[in-house]
Amino acid sequence: MALNTSPEAPIPVGEVSRLIGGWIDRLGAVWVEGQITQLSRRPGAGVVFMTLRDPSQEVSLSVTCYRQVFDQVADLVGEGARVVVLGRPEWYAPRGQLSLRAAEIRPVGVGELLVRLEQLRKALTAEGLFDASRKRPLPFLPRQVGLVTGRASAAERDVLETARQRWPAVRFAVRYAAVQGVHAVPQVIEAVRALDADPDVEVIVVARGGGSVEDLLPFSDERLLRAVADCRTPVVSAIGHEPDTPLLDLVADLRSRTPTHAAKDVVPDVGEEHARIQQLRDRARRCVTSFVDQQERGLADWMSRPSMAYPHRLLEQRSDQVDELVVRGRRTLGHLLDRADAELAHTRARVVALSPAATLRRGYAVLQRADGTAVREPGEVADGEALRARVAEGEFQVTVTSEPKVDS
Repeated sequence: MALNTSPEAPIPVGEVSRLIGGWIDRLGAVWVEGQITQLSRRPGAGVVFMTLRDPSQEVSLSVTCYRQVFDQVADLVGEGARVVVLGRPEWYAPRGQLSLRAAEIRPVGVGELLVRLEQLRKALTAEGLFDASRKRPLPFLPRQVGLVTGRASAAERDVLETARQRWPAVRFAVRYAAVQGVHAVPQVIEAVRALDADPDVEVIVVARGGGSVEDLLPFSDERLLRAVADCRTPVVSAIGHEPDTPLLDLVADLRSRTPTHAAKDVVPDVGEEHARIQQLRDRARRCVTSFVDQQERGLADWMSRPSMAYPHRLLEQRSDQVDELVVRGRRTLGHLLDRADAELAHTRARVVALSPAATLRRGYAVLQRADGTAVREPGEVADGEALRARVAEGEFQVTVTSEPKVDS
């Protein structure tokens, strides 16, 4: 119910606290799950004080219970334990403080945690968060390696020492975070995102030593898994030892068995690489030598062939053939010329025999008028007409002096 208040008519603090307490008293009991971060059991006191924290969020709540309620689970729970509490919200009006009055406390067993982790694993698998197609390859020799681990932890020492033994020039960007307890998830997420935003960091290693299932729970937190899945930089999970399998191993691009193995997976060994280079160099030298030897043998085989060993022999054979063809050609041409000469002589003799000049040599003459026409009949000329007489050895002029007589 809204209160009618104003600057001129305010209500006292006690009244406000009383009203809040009245509203809270109307709330019923509720089952709450969380992790005990603080536990206070004063000797002789009848009330036990605890702080219950949400493992995945920065939220905590004070819890009180009677000693007999807590004594039922005193041997099973302590600071850091996950519990389920049946409690009723209470408002402590004098101090304005909200708390839970626990009527029953149940420890969350390992079996229950594993069931919840399996449910989360199936849900994220259905989303494709663990698909092999999402895995990114690690760089061969990263310029800088990001490391998320606990401050002054054995995991940090194992990663740094192993990496520098393998490749002394390797550089690390180390981000410290809580790797256990209620602060682990937000701090690890913050460290991973900071390294992912660094352009010089080419691979991120999240490392922690072994521990119990409860100790490794932060590395199966859904928020952390999604933060790692969203990274652009490849992430290597090096949590615990071989039997430890937090869900971070499934979403990371590579799962290493231990922090020491993570250093081996991320940083190459300079001695091994030098030996590999030497092996490749020797193999290349052998391949080149074998190739050169093979080519030399092939060249020797080619040079040993008659056409290469005695290259002039073929020319000499061809030269003899050319000489024979020249002689044959000359002989054939001579025969053709002789035949043509004989035919020409025969034709010339026939022409000479048929030529008018031969007739003239026997004493005949040819009379021609001035226009060159030949006189064939006496009646074709007139008295006193000048004619040209052509004989075998030349010609001369004649004149007609009498009437021509025509043979009857």
